[in-house]
Amino acid sequence: MINSLVSIQIIPKTNNGEDSIPFIEQAISVIQDSGIRYEVHPLETTMEGNLTEIFSIIEKMNERMIEAGCVNVISQVKILYQPSGVSMDKLTEKYR
Repeated sequence: MINSLVSIQIIPKTNNGEDSIPFIEQAISVIQDSGIRYEVHPLETTMEGNLTEIFSIIEKMNERMIEAGCVNVISQVKILYQPSGVSMDKLTEKYR
């Protein structure tokens, strides 16, 4: 059962002040490769799934930033954990 919505904003620190967008795109590709449901928004990306699986994806996103040459990375994360089930559609249906 889908028990979590997690929004993440990745803020990579590059070595020479490069544009962060290509790095952020690499982080999003980690989510894409995972097969989990997600939505990209202007300031964050929201994932829908099992909390343990999502934490694993976040770990891989951070590792990808270091592999790409970032000095470090800040991950700002928001979590909705609801064991009875949760979905992005249910929470936003009245706005669509």
